[in-house]
Amino acid sequence: MSPLARLVPFVLRYRRRFLLGLLCLVLTTAFSLLGPWVLRFAVDDLTAGVTRDKLARHAAALLGLAVAGGGFRFLMRRILVGASRAIEYDLRNAFVAHVQRLPLAYFHATRTGDLMSRATNDLNAVRMMVGPAIMYMANTGMVFVVSVALMLSIDPVLTLAALACLPLVSLVVKFFGSAVYRHTEQIQAQLSTLSTVVQEGLAGVRVVRAYCREGAETERFRRENQEYFVRNARLIRVQALFYPSLGFILGLAGVLVLWLGARHVIEGRITVGQFVAFNAYLLMLSWPMIAFGFVTNLFQRGMAAWRRMCDVLDAPPAEPDPVAAAATPGSGARGEIAQGAESDRGRWDPGCGFPGGIEFRGLSFAYNGRPVLREVSARVEPGRVLGVIGPTGSGKSTLLALLPRLFNPPRGTVFIDGVDVLDLPLPVLRRQIAMVPQDPFLFSDTIAGNVSFGVEAAGAPGAGDPHAGALDAGAPDAARDAGAVVAGALALARLDTDIAGFPDGAETRVGERGVTLSGGQKQRTALARAISADAPILLLDDALSAIDARTEADILAGLRRVLRGRTSIIVSHRISTVRAADLILVLDEGRVVERGAHDELVARDGLYAGLHRKQLIEQALVEQG
Repeated sequence: MSPLARLVPFVLRYRRRFLLGLLCLVLTTAFSLLGPWVLRFAVDDLTAGVTRDKLARHAAALLGLAVAGGGFRFLMRRILVGASRAIEYDLRNAFVAHVQRLPLAYFHATRTGDLMSRATNDLNAVRMMVGPAIMYMANTGMVFVVSVALMLSIDPVLTLAALACLPLVSLVVKFFGSAVYRHTEQIQAQLSTLSTVVQEGLAGVRVVRAYCREGAETERFRRENQEYFVRNARLIRVQALFYPSLGFILGLAGVLVLWLGARHVIEGRITVGQFVAFNAYLLMLSWPMIAFGFVTNLFQRGMAAWRRMCDVLDAPPAEPDPVAAAATPGSGARGEIAQGAESDRGRWDPGCGFPGGIEFRGLSFAYNGRPVLREVSARVEPGRVLGVIGPTGSGKSTLLALLPRLFNPPRGTVFIDGVDVLDLPLPVLRRQIAMVPQDPFLFSDTIAGNVSFGVEAAGAPGAGDPHAGALDAGAPDAARDAGAVVAGALALARLDTDIAGFPDGAETRVGERGVTLSGGQKQRTALARAISADAPILLLDDALSAIDARTEADILAGLRRVLRGRTSIIVSHRISTVRAADLILVLDEGRVVERGAHDELVARDGLYAGLHRKQLIEQALVEQG
């Protein structure tokens, strides 16, 4: 489908507004075109003799036409430009909704600033194309056709002389239109780069200052800004030639009409009033010529911007849910999906949630052609804790990401309660999982707002959980008190003592990405958010790495009550974090090299035991120091 065809449904959604706006446009044009015709009779009438009554009558007619035309022009602009704003609103919603559905790999290859530029500057150019451009195109087209028809009725020869320069106008518009399109694309691309530089500089301001790179970042921005300036200057030079070229051609037509028209008046072929009206129509015709160039500019800029937006909209979203709405929570239907061998069938009841049993069966996974996991197999019974440990780059985080399908695993390798995760609707699957990523992200909100993000997810439709209420067992299951849940989660994450010293307590704003909090406080806030979600499956991806050993021990002690009855996978580089797990997997280069409980692994004197001894020595050195 062409980019223009993709835009049509958004426009047709407001076809009634456009039809009403075009009706006002027709009336506006009609009153404008009546003006010179009235002026023709007024001049001829006043030429025969000037009286006060004649002046009053003709002045009142011209004033009435001007007032009526002005009123309908106001309505025309309000309706059509308002419709373009509504289309902009829909396009922005559709763009953001599509971006939300894109796979993680897309964001790894695309700059945030580029996406922001397309969602703002490019979208504004598209709005100008579907609003003012359409309005001016219809207006100028109608004025051109009717003016030429009226001019032909006055003097065909004079009209042909006036239109003799039109082929030159077409050549000028074609040449400059393609140049405007090319330069606009270059400008929008550079604006994306400039936006990325600003976004990275602001997001990484701590690193920039820590390395005294303020001057280098300023220079980097100056270079990109200079390139943006140069590309705009090129477009300005094209536009600076475009409009004067049209004006010059129209001037030639005006000189020719003045010379030939004066002769026709002298020879008596037309009256003075007709010649005045003809020149008034020619003057009105000059605006469509200039506006045609303006509209061409808007269309070229808008199409260049829309193609850039379509590059994002055409990006394939994450793989669709195979079961779609067939097993949607609240539908009243029961979903039964058989997986694996005949003896291992999975039954999923959308009304009852998940017990939370997890199984990996010969899981191998590659990212961009690079193997990350190799033949990983493990089973975690409902309510048990799996610990995963191993060197950096061994595939620990990838293993967790495959469960909520942040990346889609191969079919038949990842199961929850015997059901392949690929056969579960994504909203259902992810509502059963609370996850703390390795790099915790906080919104520019209060601490309580960030933690309650998990409460809102837990309260979403279809988020039924047999374990709900573990944080506030005294509250009714149907309506948990969000404040109590947040307070309980903050206490379990041992963040309550920290926020007691903040100026606004839990209502303290954390700034963008939690910039006002320390690394440990950000991790504990993210942990509290996962706890508050109260999901049957809890995934912790090195969630305590920035927390000191004593605080970690306190948190783990508090988590034991939360983990009871939940299936949990804890990824960590610390032995102390996973030692109490029911089963520990030791990964190395994507393979499971050891498995067992803590004491068993230490007794084997393998990789796990080596890590254990190393960390004991490090801890002893820290305590002595």
